[in-house]
Amino acid sequence: MQPQPLRVGIAGLGTVGAAVLDILARRDNPLADRAGRQIRVTAVSARDRTRDRGHDLTRYAWFDDPVALASSPEIDCLVELMGGSDGPAKATVEAALDAGKHVVTANKALLAKHGLALAAKAEAAGRALAFEASAAGGIPVVKTLREALAGNGVTRLYGILNGTCNYILSRMEQEGSSFADCLAAAQKLGYAEADPTFDIEGYDTAHKLAILTSLAFGVEIDAEAIYVEGISSITPVDLAMAEELGFRIKLLGVAERVGDSGIEQRVHPTMVPKTSAVAQVMGVTNAVTIDADAVGELTLIGPGAGGKATASAVVSDIADVAAGTVGMPFGRPAARLETAERAPMQRHQGGYYIRLTVHDRPGVAAGVASRMAQADISIESIIQKRPPGADKDKHGRSGEPVALVLITYEAAEAAIRSALDAIAGDGLVSEPPQVIRIERD
Repeated sequence: MQPQPLRVGIAGLGTVGAAVLDILARRDNPLADRAGRQIRVTAVSARDRTRDRGHDLTRYAWFDDPVALASSPEIDCLVELMGGSDGPAKATVEAALDAGKHVVTANKALLAKHGLALAAKAEAAGRALAFEASAAGGIPVVKTLREALAGNGVTRLYGILNGTCNYILSRMEQEGSSFADCLAAAQKLGYAEADPTFDIEGYDTAHKLAILTSLAFGVEIDAEAIYVEGISSITPVDLAMAEELGFRIKLLGVAERVGDSGIEQRVHPTMVPKTSAVAQVMGVTNAVTIDADAVGELTLIGPGAGGKATASAVVSDIADVAAGTVGMPFGRPAARLETAERAPMQRHQGGYYIRLTVHDRPGVAAGVASRMAQADISIESIIQKRPPGADKDKHGRSGEPVALVLITYEAAEAAIRSALDAIAGDGLVSEPPQVIRIERD
């Protein structure tokens, strides 16, 4: 007997939702061959019924209320593409699971906040909660962590998880342009929202990192534990100095084991060696590097945003549901996910790039070095950059503020902050310092 088609309801018909309809129509027969049954969209929901989405929506049952769609007997699988950590998205997913429907979602904010509870609900119902599209667009990192690396112990995971930030930093580096100019260009091209705060201040990356951390280390999602810092303070001077020192600056999400039970999670601009795989990733492309005990280092690179890339991951999950693949959302029972000890950022150990704007006068560099030594911080290199064309006295000093750049050996975050506070208290700097952490291979 021919199996019944999987009946799909889509809540949210924006760029991704429309692209999902495109792929399902174009890949109809190949998907049926892979899944062993047909996949049919039978119902949809969106805020504006009159908007042209390039499809004849009269073919589908229309629901003004996505919660009603989620509970409808006309669907077997709900695809949630509305976004948002609460409100309609949360209510719709909960309603679908309560009604015994499978759920596919791209909603990283929802999962970062409620993923544990939703996973428990899905497991209790014996239904799928699939979210490949939530973490890195078209890169299959969720399945890689949950399935392909099941025989590995992960020690560190890091990556470029936001295409908007990577585009801005790439363009700043290549053109020497300001952050504001490159942000405006990203908005014009549709890579950044009119209000770009969620992207450029690191929150989007943090939500994705929270999901990947849970999958990688078998721990409960703890988005509140993530240290978050955005890219709006990065200047062309920093990018030029990174180039001179053999680095590139990327906004990274990093999660790693610290001690026996701690997990350090952080999102911030990071200097990475130009020879590293992640340094080669430019534009809106994403990358995730996984350090594991059996496979070693594995880097996945691909499109991290855009309707087609995200829709590709969504359709992959739908195909799994159609084929009857219903595993535990986070690779193990939600009740068995561990509660990891939070590793405060003050305890972070690593190298640092520090750019100080100092007064060009005798004793300043020595004063800075003395404060660093008092905090038990070893300096790998120190570079002083004077503005081109500045008038100098007989000792070669201009008297104007100059950039003093330090690269440190491994040091504690708390020690770095203590030394910088002391340097500021000595009156040696005229502006707040720029501090960028270094992530070495």
